[in-house]
Amino acid sequence: MRDLAAMEATRQSIYTGGDAAIVGREPVVTGAEALIRSLQAEGVEVVFGYPGGAVLSIYDELYRSSLRHILTRHEQGAAHAADAYARATGKPGVCIATSGPGATNLVTGLATAYMDSVPVIAITGQVATFLVGKDAFQEADITGITMPITKHNYLVTDARELPRIIKEAFHVAATGRPGPVLIDIPRDVATAKVSYSHPDRVDLRTYKPTYIGHAKQISAAMEAIDKAERPLLYVGGGAVAAGAQNEIRLLAEKAGIPVTMTLMGLGAFPGEHPLFLGMLGMHGTAYANLAVSHCDLLIAVGARFDDRVTGAIGKFAPKARIIHIDIDPAEIGKNISPDIPIVGDARNVLLELLQRVSDKEHSEWMKQLDAWKNRHPLKSQHMWEQLLDDDGPIHPQVVIDQLYELSGGKAVVTTDVGQHQMWTAQFFHFQSPRQLITSGGLGTMGFGLPAAIGAQVGRPEELVICIAGDGSIQMNIQELATVVQEQLPIKIFIINNQYLGMVRQWQELFYEKRYSHTALNCSPDFVKLAEAYGIKGMRAKRQGELSAVLEAALNHPGPVVVDCSVVASENVFPMVPAGKGLDEMLGLGDE
Repeated sequence: MRDLAAMEATRQSIYTGGDAAIVGREPVVTGAEALIRSLQAEGVEVVFGYPGGAVLSIYDELYRSSLRHILTRHEQGAAHAADAYARATGKPGVCIATSGPGATNLVTGLATAYMDSVPVIAITGQVATFLVGKDAFQEADITGITMPITKHNYLVTDARELPRIIKEAFHVAATGRPGPVLIDIPRDVATAKVSYSHPDRVDLRTYKPTYIGHAKQISAAMEAIDKAERPLLYVGGGAVAAGAQNEIRLLAEKAGIPVTMTLMGLGAFPGEHPLFLGMLGMHGTAYANLAVSHCDLLIAVGARFDDRVTGAIGKFAPKARIIHIDIDPAEIGKNISPDIPIVGDARNVLLELLQRVSDKEHSEWMKQLDAWKNRHPLKSQHMWEQLLDDDGPIHPQVVIDQLYELSGGKAVVTTDVGQHQMWTAQFFHFQSPRQLITSGGLGTMGFGLPAAIGAQVGRPEELVICIAGDGSIQMNIQELATVVQEQLPIKIFIINNQYLGMVRQWQELFYEKRYSHTALNCSPDFVKLAEAYGIKGMRAKRQGELSAVLEAALNHPGPVVVDCSVVASENVFPMVPAGKGLDEMLGLGDE
């Protein structure tokens, strides 16, 4: 008994930062305390979550720990906030939820992180081990549910395994192709007493990501680049994850290669660089899509050739040899069969190429691209004519354009999903990686506001702007309470067209204008709603007042919600219809 009492005293001393720790003696702790200690050992500073019965012992340890806990108002908000924290900082984000409905409320957030390859650690409570599989109160098989949408997951049945599992989870989530990992902890595991020792390394024999590209393949890529007359760099979110932005710029400048990007890749190459063509794909720029259709070499870096980028597979880059650089071998050949596949870390592979490719210019190719830019600019003549009328309606593109100008292009921008997301990609010229935080692969409405919370927590000194739609914002609008509680100076701009705008656009173009259930006729007064939460609300209805309202919002010291009433009928162009090639865009005749 005396030994146990001494060990408990040692545990308390270590936990509270005392100096009574005995070298070589492992403290006895609960599973919950082992979890918190392990999180701290992995460098975690903040977690996002929502308490409940199955995680009470974990929250009791959180109460006594130095970790910062952000109480969201819904578990989905916690998952999105942890996701955005990871995207904004490059460090894994952590979220916690209780068992049953708490855990299942994380599912959309985990699927969002999985599709966009974001390192998130989700910790869920579970019923006691002897009740698992017996339909106990608030039981859900969350490891089974999330198996398709996590990189890996664990059901912890022995508290002694917690430190190892936490170490492995962070390693798996953040290495190779990043992704979310879920750890399900039964109540009795969280309360069990164990000796605590955090491992200092991970050795997973079946998990060995490839970081160095094959020398022969890199040589083949170098030769192809030197021979190409119309090369094009196609950059995805994997380049951001790899921190390869400098190598991309240097390669583009050295070899004279223009650059186009996916939605997830935006910021990995400066948005105002003369070699930048903007985003490609369904709502990409006309000149980027035409470049893909006419290039003779396409160099894909950290991109997965998804359907929104390629359009009709058989019509994608028909004249080009294709180099595909990706750390995930499963992506090589999944959608497009490359001529030169290279498995490896994007930054490492590009460094190798940089040392070997020749300095080149492609003057004829650049002349052709400039001609397409002049012929098919993003800014329509109609839109800029409207700017002359201060009493005229607000065009949504102008809101984005002015936010870019007024912020100096330096803001961290989160978005929801829909038309406003595409206009943001088109008109906010992102200059650096981790500046745009948006749901790409899953296209999750309701992502933007909780994402802004995570981004602001991760980068407290920077301006964080959330650009939302009037439909999307209502899906997680309860997180305004979290914004107030945490005193986060987020600026929220609602592009309010009183429709589910992107769905309405498809109904107009492809369903003979049968607007089935896309009108949002009963949306709240967002200014009054903001004020009800204790947030400053502002409104802009006419073009002439827009600039002053946006500037006042950006200069306000606290959080702001701005309701921007915009033209309801505005569509996002260019647009590549489903099943068409990238050179078969709609909307070019209006330019």
